[in-house]
Amino acid sequence: MHGRRSTVRNKRPVMTTPPQVSKVQEQACPQTLYRDRKMSPAEAVALVRNGDAVVVPTAAAEPPALLNALSDRRHELRDVAVSQILPMRPFGYLTPETRQNIRHDAYFFGTATRPGGMAGWIDFVPAYFSELPMLIDQGLVPADVLVSMASPMDDNGYFSLSLAPDYAMAAARKARVILLEVNPNVPYAFGDCHLHVSQVTGIVESDDELFEVGLPTIGPVQVAIGKYVADLIEDGSTLQIGYGGIPDAVVMQLQGKHDLGIHTEMFGDGILSLVESGTVNNSRKTFMPGKMVATFALGSHKLYRFLHRNPTVEMHPVDFTNDPYLVAQNDKLCAINATLQVDLLGQCGSESLGSAPYSGTGGQVDFIRAANRSKGGKAFIVLPSTAKNDTISRIVPVLAPGTHVTTSKNDVNYVVTEYGVAQLRGRTARQRAEALIGIAHPDFRTELRDAARKLHLM
Repeated sequence: MHGRRSTVRNKRPVMTTPPQVSKVQEQACPQTLYRDRKMSPAEAVALVRNGDAVVVPTAAAEPPALLNALSDRRHELRDVAVSQILPMRPFGYLTPETRQNIRHDAYFFGTATRPGGMAGWIDFVPAYFSELPMLIDQGLVPADVLVSMASPMDDNGYFSLSLAPDYAMAAARKARVILLEVNPNVPYAFGDCHLHVSQVTGIVESDDELFEVGLPTIGPVQVAIGKYVADLIEDGSTLQIGYGGIPDAVVMQLQGKHDLGIHTEMFGDGILSLVESGTVNNSRKTFMPGKMVATFALGSHKLYRFLHRNPTVEMHPVDFTNDPYLVAQNDKLCAINATLQVDLLGQCGSESLGSAPYSGTGGQVDFIRAANRSKGGKAFIVLPSTAKNDTISRIVPVLAPGTHVTTSKNDVNYVVTEYGVAQLRGRTARQRAEALIGIAHPDFRTELRDAARKLHLM
């Protein structure tokens, strides 16, 4: 049953079938182990102790039955921390009144946690997405309990954490307790995303529909930005596409391209549309040719069904998918990510509004550095030129006080607004300022030039 493995320069094996387990595990009957570990959500979360760190994987992989049951227990627990990237649902524990019982320590803010982050009662862990598994392995980020969605068990006793193996596989190596919410709607994907039933502490069954998100609304500004980026993407490129309206607008402009590949962190419906149109076939990838690679999936029911036992897709932990050294082995890697604000040196504030946290570091820097290393690679930072109905310029002389700098001036390459493209890499500070002012909204260019002179950039 176990397929051939290929190694990649001292990194974990690239696997298309589940890993081997011990002889003791193989001799045990998986169905018996499953039955012995099956329990109710309340029984499962009763295994959480005071002071535990509960790790939840990204987005659609969060297990609602388990997290609702944990919320129901919150008044009897003390000092429990729940950590996750991109929470999607407003679970009951997400309230300041019971923060001393269960608190949320964010790896990245989502819709459900952003208000708490801005108000200060939700804390966050600054970290590159790619390094979270390492931080967990080293014990710098605690992981006592892992809770996750999972596919139904296969005949050999394996579950697939297909929706987000991200840092969950590292948490599984460290956790005292592993709780899986097994749902028939979760696809069984290939890659390094499998747990054997013998590793699992508790199994909860559910059949609720998975969390879905549709494609965002695309307006003329997004379309204009998308066209500028698409014009710079060559046939045979490998794509990393971030989350949001502008990256999806880029996808819409790529239908006429040929032989594109995918190596990304998020697999969404925009990528699926490129596969269905024949634009993506992965034939010219120079790292893992023929395969699409991601660390989490977020989209529609159609997307989740597409992932089910699809040999062209592999889901891997984020320290594999986002490792700049590995990703850069894809020639013509194009990384497309959004930001909130760019200053005249090219520093990007992608995760906060001033000092108020908005999202998180995520994988933006991972893929920008990978694209910069890639032969023929291009890293794009995309943003509308203004905010608040054209009253605020997103291109600014200096970042707002307290802004969390995400992508440094040394890493930034292409910056794209609806007014054009500024290529910054290798250019002087004065050349950068002139190029960025040239793609700012016309209403702000005069004051940006005045500010640039005061900063001795013109």
